[in-house]
Amino acid sequence: MFTRQPLSKEKALTKLAALCAKAEYCIGDMEDKMRLWGLSGDDIKENIAYLIDNKYIDNARYCKAFINDKIAYNHWGRRKIEQALWVKRVPESVFGPILDAVPEEEYIKVLKPLLMSKSATVKADSDYERKMKLMKFALGRGFSVDEIQQCL
Repeated sequence: MFTRQPLSKEKALTKLAALCAKAEYCIGDMEDKMRLWGLSGDDIKENIAYLIDNKYIDNARYCKAFINDKIAYNHWGRRKIEQALWVKRVPESVFGPILDAVPEEEYIKVLKPLLMSKSATVKADSDYERKMKLMKFALGRGFSVDEIQQCL
């Protein structure tokens, strides 16, 4: 059976720098990769410090890109984005102000066409049932009740 050899601290740093040059990553993603590669806790901390000092990773920059992408391409609302960033262990002090800067109109601009397309595929016996199914769908996407009611 094939067993994976742990990477050295230097090789891991080279791989991480190459990854960060291609795409944005948060600190939590990089820590997970290094743990998977078998690095010790001290090596992980040193590599993270190097990546931060040399601007390879920046949680604020990552959050801006993540939030913009999830709103524009995945059609997510604020709650789902908050949850995803929490899972990635990004501090709320970092993503909170960035999310607060997104105007509510932007969420509504994304939600209206989403609900219109979903409405065409929803099977319901009454208008009330259709509205509840659409509300449940939008809540699952992370939109607030106020935003949903503005669009329905």
